[in-house]
Amino acid sequence: MALLECPPNQQGKVGADMKTYDVVVIGAGAAGLMCALTAGYRGLRVRVVDHANKAGKKILMSGGGRCNFTNLATTPANFFSGNPHFPISALKRYTPHHFVELIERHGIEYVEKAPGQLFCAHSAKDVVAMLLTECEWAGVEVSLSTAVKHIERLGDGMRLEIDGARVEAGAVVVATGGLSIPTLGASGLGYDLARQFGLEVTETRAALVPFTVTSQWKTSLAALAGLSCPVAARCGDGQYQEPLLFTHRGLSGPAMLQASSHWRPGMAVEIDWLPSIPVEETLRKLRQEAPRRHLGTWLGEVLPKRLSQALLQWQGWKDRPMAELSNGDIQTIAQGLGAWQFKPAGTEGWRTAEVTMGGVDTDAISSKTFAVNALPQLYFIGEVLDVTGQLGGFNFQWAWASGVACGQSL
Repeated sequence: MALLECPPNQQGKVGADMKTYDVVVIGAGAAGLMCALTAGYRGLRVRVVDHANKAGKKILMSGGGRCNFTNLATTPANFFSGNPHFPISALKRYTPHHFVELIERHGIEYVEKAPGQLFCAHSAKDVVAMLLTECEWAGVEVSLSTAVKHIERLGDGMRLEIDGARVEAGAVVVATGGLSIPTLGASGLGYDLARQFGLEVTETRAALVPFTVTSQWKTSLAALAGLSCPVAARCGDGQYQEPLLFTHRGLSGPAMLQASSHWRPGMAVEIDWLPSIPVEETLRKLRQEAPRRHLGTWLGEVLPKRLSQALLQWQGWKDRPMAELSNGDIQTIAQGLGAWQFKPAGTEGWRTAEVTMGGVDTDAISSKTFAVNALPQLYFIGEVLDVTGQLGGFNFQWAWASGVACGQSL
């Protein structure tokens, strides 16, 4: 094993061939940097290592490059986990308002695009720069393009091999994220480390991800690509009223991304195309007040025209005057618009998924400190855990909250 020479003033120096730290954080993402700066301000010697060439890559691409960094309405109910009580403690201790205070101290301008959803007014780079600045102020050493090859227990501490050099640490924090968007450097390292030390990893799957459709539907939907409209989507026990977006490969947009967190192969997704209109009541009224108006005309007024024409074709409805619609016809149309179903062929997978559902089983982790119960010098935080938020800034709030909780306990 290659040895790393230490300069005379190297913080944590115990010998010419060994570096020691109080804490080594693996992963320079949202949770890892937040944990590192929190621990650094407590006077601990902290090093962050990441194999990527940039810190916070996922932060940089999130929210269309503007980073939906939190949601003011965050509650534990916005998260999925095999242990739904696990996130409660950290989320209570570090709230969205705490992070907003940090953002404001750095003079970062932000906007509320949707109720509770806060984005950078200019660029997600502002958030990454803020975290790195805080790390610098806290004395944290950040090593990028740096690989962790091996970790083992060493008495009450840990020993690591980092780029061929031996490093000892009082604690190791795993903040490696999940499997989503491998082009940004995502890997299964965190899960491998968990298994190495005897922890269970629950089933992982892509979440907050667009749906793909069968070739039959792909042709039908191609003409609608780029069109967006507000819908109510239902899948399993989830229901969301958000915009839907047609793509060349299937269905996307916030409504579909949310539904994907509940979807399993073989399940149907149900869409209400007019969630704010009582269709049956409206059509009965139109039959009386505007009997000559055609069904297609009305659909073109309440839905994008291309979509209204497509629905007539998909459902096999004749474009006829309201006067010709029977009560049964009206019920059928209301049902078709309010509970239109399709079975996805699949999802776009890890390539475009925003998060990973599942992860390190939280039954083995302290919800207060994030330490492994049976190995208290090893910690897991952020997305690598079996805690996944809904769309809208919740996953970043989990990263900040779990990072702070862990950093305060080290």
